[in-house]
Amino acid sequence: MPDRIVEDVAAAFAQAKVIPYLGCAALALESVSIPATPLELVARLTAKTTVPHKVRTNLTGAAQYIENFKHRKTLSSLMSDAFRASAPPNQLHRMLADLPALPLLVHAWYDDVPQKAFARRADWGMAQGVSQTEHHGRWVNYYRPDGSEVTEPDPSIVADGGNPDDMPLYAPMPDEARAWATLLYQPLGSFAPAANYLVSDSDFVEVLTEIDIQTPIPIAVQELRRDRHFLFLGCRFDNQLDRLFARQIMKRSSALHWAVLPDTPTRNEERFLEEQNIQRIEWPLAKFVAALAPMLQGQSLPA
Repeated sequence: MPDRIVEDVAAAFAQAKVIPYLGCAALALESVSIPATPLELVARLTAKTTVPHKVRTNLTGAAQYIENFKHRKTLSSLMSDAFRASAPPNQLHRMLADLPALPLLVHAWYDDVPQKAFARRADWGMAQGVSQTEHHGRWVNYYRPDGSEVTEPDPSIVADGGNPDDMPLYAPMPDEARAWATLLYQPLGSFAPAANYLVSDSDFVEVLTEIDIQTPIPIAVQELRRDRHFLFLGCRFDNQLDRLFARQIMKRSSALHWAVLPDTPTRNEERFLEEQNIQRIEWPLAKFVAALAPMLQGQSLPA
Protein backbone atom coordinates (compact mmCIF):
# COMPACT_ATOMS: atom_id res chain seq x y z
CA MET A 1 0.00 0.00 0.00
CA PRO A 2 2.73 2.62 0.80
CA ASP A 3 4.31 1.98 -2.63
CA ARG A 4 1.02 2.87 -4.33
CA ILE A 5 0.66 5.98 -2.17
CA VAL A 6 4.16 7.13 -3.15
CA GLU A 7 3.18 6.76 -6.80
CA ASP A 8 0.03 8.81 -6.14
CA VAL A 9 2.10 11.51 -4.43
CA ALA A 10 4.54 11.65 -7.35
CA ALA A 11 1.67 11.92 -9.84
CA ALA A 12 0.15 14.77 -7.83
CA PHE A 13 3.53 16.55 -7.75
CA ALA A 14 3.62 16.31 -11.56
CA GLN A 15 0.35 18.22 -11.66
CA ALA A 16 1.59 20.85 -9.14
CA LYS A 17 -1.13 19.65 -6.77
CA VAL A 18 1.04 18.92 -3.70
CA ILE A 19 1.91 21.30 -0.85
CA PRO A 20 4.76 19.88 1.25
CA TYR A 21 4.44 20.80 4.93
CA LEU A 22 7.75 20.37 6.76
CA GLY A 23 7.98 19.97 10.51
CA CYS A 24 11.06 20.16 12.72
CA ALA A 25 11.87 16.46 12.24
CA ALA A 26 12.61 17.11 8.56
CA LEU A 27 16.05 18.14 9.83
CA ALA A 28 16.62 14.67 11.29
CA LEU A 29 17.50 13.12 7.91
CA GLU A 30 21.06 14.22 8.66
CA SER A 31 22.95 15.13 11.82
CA VAL A 32 22.59 18.84 12.56
CA SER A 33 23.93 21.21 15.19
CA ILE A 34 20.73 23.24 15.48
CA PRO A 35 17.61 22.28 17.48
CA ALA A 36 15.49 19.72 15.64
CA THR A 37 12.80 19.27 18.32
CA PRO A 38 10.96 21.59 20.71
CA LEU A 39 12.74 19.88 23.63
CA GLU A 40 16.13 20.59 22.10
CA LEU A 41 15.17 24.21 21.50
CA VAL A 42 13.84 24.86 25.01
CA ALA A 43 17.02 23.27 26.41
CA ARG A 44 19.07 25.81 24.44
CA LEU A 45 16.95 28.69 25.73
CA THR A 46 17.03 27.61 29.38
CA ALA A 47 20.76 26.82 29.33
CA LYS A 48 21.51 30.54 29.15
CA THR A 49 18.86 31.94 31.48
CA THR A 50 17.02 30.74 34.56
CA VAL A 51 13.34 29.81 34.27
CA PRO A 52 11.01 28.07 36.77
CA HIS A 53 11.34 24.31 36.89
CA LYS A 54 7.71 23.76 35.84
CA VAL A 55 8.30 25.34 32.41
CA ARG A 56 11.85 24.16 31.74
CA THR A 57 10.60 21.59 29.20
CA ASN A 58 7.70 23.69 27.88
CA LEU A 59 8.91 25.71 24.91
CA THR A 60 6.13 28.31 24.76
CA GLY A 61 5.97 28.65 28.55
CA ALA A 62 9.73 29.07 28.96
CA ALA A 63 9.77 31.58 26.10
CA GLN A 64 6.97 33.54 27.78
CA TYR A 65 8.86 33.65 31.07
CA ILE A 66 11.99 34.94 29.32
CA GLU A 67 9.92 37.54 27.47
CA ASN A 68 8.20 38.71 30.66
CA PHE A 69 11.21 38.85 32.96
CA LYS A 70 14.20 39.28 30.61
CA HIS A 71 12.60 41.31 27.78
CA ARG A 72 11.52 40.32 24.28
CA LYS A 73 14.91 41.27 22.86
CA THR A 74 16.54 38.67 25.09
CA LEU A 75 14.16 35.98 23.84
CA SER A 76 14.82 36.91 20.21
CA SER A 77 18.56 36.93 20.81
CA LEU A 78 18.46 33.47 22.42
CA MET A 79 16.38 32.12 19.53
CA SER A 80 18.86 33.51 17.01
CA ASP A 81 21.79 32.05 18.94
CA ALA A 82 20.11 28.63 18.78
CA PHE A 83 19.75 28.70 14.99
CA ARG A 84 22.76 30.78 13.94
CA ALA A 85 24.91 27.71 13.18
CA SER A 86 22.30 26.62 10.63
CA ALA A 87 22.76 23.42 8.59
CA PRO A 88 23.14 22.48 4.94
CA PRO A 89 20.04 21.36 3.02
CA ASN A 90 19.46 17.61 3.13
CA GLN A 91 18.10 15.38 0.36
CA LEU A 92 14.51 16.34 1.12
CA HIS A 93 15.16 20.08 0.97
CA ARG A 94 17.16 19.76 -2.26
CA MET A 95 14.53 17.52 -3.87
CA LEU A 96 11.75 20.01 -3.19
CA ALA A 97 13.77 23.08 -4.19
CA ASP A 98 14.58 21.46 -7.54
CA LEU A 99 10.92 21.11 -8.49
CA PRO A 100 10.00 23.78 -11.06
CA ALA A 101 6.26 23.30 -10.36
CA LEU A 102 6.01 23.78 -6.59
CA PRO A 103 3.62 26.66 -5.93
CA LEU A 104 3.77 26.50 -2.11
CA LEU A 105 6.03 25.00 0.54
CA VAL A 106 5.08 25.28 4.23
CA HIS A 107 7.94 25.12 6.71
CA ALA A 108 6.81 25.02 10.35
CA TRP A 109 10.12 25.42 12.20
CA TYR A 110 12.58 28.25 12.80
CA ASP A 111 15.65 27.22 10.78
CA ASP A 112 16.68 28.72 7.44
CA VAL A 113 17.58 25.46 5.69
CA PRO A 114 14.81 25.66 3.03
CA GLN A 115 16.02 29.15 2.10
CA LYS A 116 19.47 27.72 1.49
CA ALA A 117 18.02 24.97 -0.68
CA PHE A 118 16.34 27.58 -2.89
CA ALA A 119 19.49 29.73 -3.12
CA ARG A 120 20.29 28.87 -6.75
CA ARG A 121 16.85 30.07 -7.86
CA ALA A 122 15.52 33.62 -8.16
CA ASP A 123 11.82 32.91 -8.79
CA TRP A 124 10.68 32.42 -5.20
CA GLY A 125 10.02 34.38 -2.03
CA MET A 126 9.01 34.07 1.60
CA ALA A 127 5.99 34.86 3.74
CA GLN A 128 6.77 34.68 7.45
CA GLY A 129 4.54 34.93 10.48
CA VAL A 130 5.54 37.80 12.77
CA SER A 131 4.93 38.50 16.44
CA GLN A 132 2.37 41.13 17.40
CA THR A 133 4.78 42.18 20.15
CA GLU A 134 7.30 43.34 17.56
CA HIS A 135 5.03 44.06 14.57
CA HIS A 136 1.76 45.26 16.03
CA GLY A 137 -1.09 45.14 13.54
CA ARG A 138 0.75 42.83 11.13
CA TRP A 139 0.51 39.07 10.80
CA VAL A 140 3.00 38.33 8.03
CA ASN A 141 6.01 39.87 6.30
CA TYR A 142 7.11 39.04 2.75
CA TYR A 143 10.77 38.73 1.71
CA ARG A 144 12.66 38.35 -1.57
CA PRO A 145 15.33 35.66 -2.06
CA ASP A 146 18.04 38.16 -1.11
CA GLY A 147 16.31 38.79 2.23
CA SER A 148 15.00 42.27 1.42
CA GLU A 149 11.45 42.94 2.56
CA VAL A 150 8.61 43.38 0.08
CA THR A 151 6.43 46.32 0.99
CA GLU A 152 2.99 44.95 1.72
CA PRO A 153 -0.26 46.90 1.26
CA ASP A 154 -1.70 48.25 4.49
CA PRO A 155 -3.80 45.64 6.31
CA SER A 156 -7.49 46.09 5.59
CA ILE A 157 -10.67 44.10 5.19
CA VAL A 158 -11.10 43.08 1.58
CA ALA A 159 -14.26 41.60 0.12
CA ASP A 160 -13.37 38.55 -1.94
CA GLY A 161 -16.19 37.59 -4.25
CA GLY A 162 -14.45 34.30 -5.08
CA ASN A 163 -14.53 33.11 -1.50
CA PRO A 164 -17.44 30.70 -0.97
CA ASP A 165 -17.98 31.90 2.60
CA ASP A 166 -17.57 35.62 1.76
CA MET A 167 -14.92 35.67 4.46
CA PRO A 168 -13.19 38.96 5.31
CA LEU A 169 -9.59 38.75 4.16
CA TYR A 170 -6.73 40.86 5.52
CA ALA A 171 -3.41 42.21 4.25
CA PRO A 172 -3.59 41.83 0.45
CA MET A 173 -0.76 39.94 -1.20
CA PRO A 174 1.91 42.23 -2.70
CA ASP A 175 1.77 42.30 -6.49
CA GLU A 176 5.45 41.38 -6.72
CA ALA A 177 4.85 38.20 -4.75
CA ARG A 178 2.21 37.01 -7.21
CA ALA A 179 4.96 36.50 -9.81
CA TRP A 180 6.93 34.05 -7.66
CA ALA A 181 6.96 30.47 -8.92
CA THR A 182 7.25 29.19 -5.35
CA LEU A 183 6.14 30.73 -2.08
CA LEU A 184 7.94 29.53 1.06
CA TYR A 185 5.49 30.03 3.92
CA GLN A 186 6.95 29.96 7.43
CA PRO A 187 4.02 30.40 9.83
CA LEU A 188 6.26 30.39 12.93
CA GLY A 189 8.75 32.84 11.44
CA SER A 190 12.41 32.02 10.82
CA PHE A 191 15.95 32.87 11.86
CA ALA A 192 16.57 34.40 8.42
CA PRO A 193 16.39 36.97 7.09
CA ALA A 194 14.92 39.08 9.90
CA ALA A 195 14.75 36.94 13.08
CA ASN A 196 10.96 36.66 13.16
CA TYR A 197 9.74 34.27 15.85
CA LEU A 198 6.33 33.12 17.03
CA VAL A 199 7.39 31.18 20.11
CA SER A 200 5.96 32.53 23.36
CA ASP A 201 2.51 31.88 24.83
CA SER A 202 1.46 35.45 24.08
CA ASP A 203 2.61 35.13 20.45
CA PHE A 204 0.32 32.16 19.94
CA VAL A 205 -2.59 33.61 21.91
CA GLU A 206 -2.63 36.57 19.51
CA VAL A 207 -2.63 34.28 16.47
CA LEU A 208 -5.12 31.77 17.81
CA THR A 209 -7.70 34.44 18.61
CA GLU A 210 -7.87 35.21 14.87
CA ILE A 211 -6.79 32.05 13.08
CA ASP A 212 -10.26 30.50 12.92
CA ILE A 213 -11.37 33.31 10.60
CA GLN A 214 -8.02 33.00 8.79
CA THR A 215 -6.79 36.52 9.48
CA PRO A 216 -3.14 35.47 10.16
CA ILE A 217 -2.98 33.17 7.11
CA PRO A 218 -1.46 35.03 4.12
CA ILE A 219 -3.80 35.63 1.21
CA ALA A 220 -1.26 33.89 -1.03
CA VAL A 221 -1.55 30.71 1.03
CA GLN A 222 -5.34 30.89 1.03
CA GLU A 223 -5.31 31.10 -2.75
CA LEU A 224 -2.63 28.50 -3.45
CA ARG A 225 -4.01 25.79 -1.17
CA ARG A 226 -7.32 25.50 -3.00
CA ASP A 227 -7.81 22.03 -4.54
CA ARG A 228 -4.31 20.94 -3.49
CA HIS A 229 -3.14 18.08 -1.28
CA PHE A 230 -0.90 18.56 1.76
CA LEU A 231 2.05 16.22 2.32
CA PHE A 232 3.26 16.30 5.93
CA LEU A 233 6.94 15.47 6.35
CA GLY A 234 8.74 15.44 9.69
CA CYS A 235 5.56 16.40 11.54
CA ARG A 236 3.79 15.07 14.61
CA PHE A 237 0.27 16.00 15.64
CA ASP A 238 0.46 15.01 19.32
CA ASN A 239 0.49 18.66 20.36
CA GLN A 240 -2.71 20.71 20.24
CA LEU A 241 -0.90 23.75 18.86
CA ASP A 242 0.55 21.75 15.97
CA ARG A 243 -2.89 20.35 15.14
CA LEU A 244 -4.49 23.79 15.25
CA PHE A 245 -1.95 25.32 12.87
CA ALA A 246 -2.11 22.40 10.43
CA ARG A 247 -5.92 22.39 10.47
CA GLN A 248 -6.19 26.11 9.74
CA ILE A 249 -3.48 26.16 7.08
CA MET A 250 -5.19 23.21 5.33
CA LYS A 251 -8.64 24.78 5.44
CA ARG A 252 -10.48 24.86 2.08
CA SER A 253 -7.86 22.71 0.36
CA SER A 254 -8.55 19.30 -1.22
CA ALA A 255 -10.22 16.37 0.55
CA LEU A 256 -7.15 14.07 0.55
CA HIS A 257 -3.75 14.49 2.19
CA TRP A 258 -0.76 12.38 3.28
CA ALA A 259 1.55 12.25 6.30
CA VAL A 260 4.77 10.30 6.67
CA LEU A 261 4.36 9.11 10.25
CA PRO A 262 6.40 6.02 11.16
CA ASP A 263 5.82 6.25 14.91
CA THR A 264 2.63 4.88 16.41
CA PRO A 265 0.12 7.75 16.50
CA THR A 266 -1.43 8.87 19.75
CA ARG A 267 -5.21 8.79 20.07
CA ASN A 268 -5.34 12.53 19.37
CA GLU A 269 -3.21 12.07 16.28
CA GLU A 270 -5.43 9.25 15.04
CA ARG A 271 -8.51 11.43 15.43
CA PHE A 272 -6.81 14.30 13.63
CA LEU A 273 -5.70 12.10 10.73
CA GLU A 274 -9.20 10.71 10.38
CA GLU A 275 -11.06 14.02 10.57
CA GLN A 276 -8.72 15.66 8.05
CA ASN A 277 -8.64 12.60 5.75
CA ILE A 278 -4.87 12.31 5.98
CA GLN A 279 -3.51 8.96 4.81
CA ARG A 280 -0.70 7.78 7.05
CA ILE A 281 2.49 6.50 5.39
CA GLU A 282 4.17 4.31 7.99
CA TRP A 283 7.66 4.43 6.51
CA PRO A 284 10.58 6.28 8.09
CA LEU A 285 11.06 9.66 6.43
CA ALA A 286 14.41 8.64 4.90
CA LYS A 287 12.83 5.62 3.20
CA PHE A 288 9.97 7.72 1.83
CA VAL A 289 12.32 10.37 0.43
CA ALA A 290 14.53 7.70 -1.14
CA ALA A 291 11.48 6.15 -2.83
CA LEU A 292 9.99 9.44 -4.01
CA ALA A 293 13.16 11.13 -5.28
CA PRO A 294 13.64 8.95 -8.41
CA MET A 295 10.00 9.46 -9.36
CA LEU A 296 10.46 13.24 -9.28
CA GLN A 297 13.72 13.34 -11.21
CA GLY A 298 12.00 14.02 -14.50
CA GLN A 299 10.28 17.01 -12.90
CA SER A 300 13.49 18.52 -11.48
CA LEU A 301 15.36 21.59 -12.62
CA PRO A 302 18.54 20.87 -14.60
CA ALA A 303 21.68 20.69 -12.47
